[in-house]
Amino acid sequence: MLDYIKSPMNYTGGKYKILEHIIPSFPNSINNFVDLFAGGLNVGINVQSDTIYANDQITYLVELYRLFQDTPVDSLLSSIKERIAYFNLSQTNADGYNALRAEYNQSKSLLDFFVLTCYSFNHQIRFNSKHEFNTPFGKERSSFNESIERNLVLFCTALQKKNIILSTGDFRDFDFARLTKGDVVYCDPPYLITTGSYNDGKRGFKDWTESEDSDLLALLDKLNECGILFALSNVFAHKGQTNDALIEWSKKYSVLYIDKTYSNCSYHFKDRGAKTVEVLITNYEWEEPKCEQMTLML
Repeated sequence: MLDYIKSPMNYTGGKYKILEHIIPSFPNSINNFVDLFAGGLNVGINVQSDTIYANDQITYLVELYRLFQDTPVDSLLSSIKERIAYFNLSQTNADGYNALRAEYNQSKSLLDFFVLTCYSFNHQIRFNSKHEFNTPFGKERSSFNESIERNLVLFCTALQKKNIILSTGDFRDFDFARLTKGDVVYCDPPYLITTGSYNDGKRGFKDWTESEDSDLLALLDKLNECGILFALSNVFAHKGQTNDALIEWSKKYSVLYIDKTYSNCSYHFKDRGAKTVEVLITNYEWEEPKCEQMTLML
C-alpha cells in the first residue's frame, strides 16, 4: 500500500484500501484511461497511462482538483495554513469551524471547501439540497494533520505531473468517441443496494436508481462491442440484499472477488450472512493474481 498515492479527500466509497486488488488487474500498457466516477480519485491518480480522464458529477470535487492541478504545492500549503490560522481552527474550536462553514456556503471558495473537509466529522463531505456544506464539526477527531498534508503533497504532485484531464458531468454524457480499441474505462458508480450521501437524491445532486444502473450496464456492453476495455467496481450483496440484475449481467464477463471467500458461493449470498460481497467485473482477463487473490470466470 505504500506504493499507492492516497487521496487527501475522505470520499465515501473510496477504493484506496483495495487498490492492491484493482490496480494490478489493469493492462500493463494503457493509452487512454477513463475514471468515469472519479470520486476521491484514488484509482485514477494511481494508474499508469498516457492520458487519464477523470470525471465526476460532483462539480465541487472536480473544481477542487483543478485548483490542486494549477497551484504550486508550496503556495497551496501556505494558503491552507493561513485559513487555519485566520479561523483559529483546531480539534476543539467548533465556533471557528462553523464560521468557516458559513463563509464557504456564501463564497464557495475551493480552498475553504478543502479546509472544511479537514476539520469535519470523519473528514466527510456532505451537502444539503441547496448545495450547502453541512457536515458537523469533527470535535477531538479531525484536523489538518501530518498525514493529510503528506497525502496532499503526493496527490498534487502526481496530479500536476501526469496527463490528467478533468471533467464534470453525467456518465452518459462523457465523450467516449475519443477512445479507441484497447483503452480502459473504470467505473465505480454509486451502488444500487447501498445508500450514501452521494446517491440518496437529497443532496442537490442526481440520485442513483435502477434506471441509472441499467443505463451503465448497457453502456459497458456497447464499449465491449467496440473493443474498449472496462472494469466495474460494485457489490453483489450488502446487508442481506442482492443485486440480481448485476449478478446475471456479470456472467458474460470476468469477476474478481475482493474477498476470496466468496469465490465459490454459487451466488447464494443471502445464505452467507449480511456481509458485503464486493467485486470487480471486467471484459478482459487479467494476469494470474497472487495467491491471496481469487478469481472466477463466469
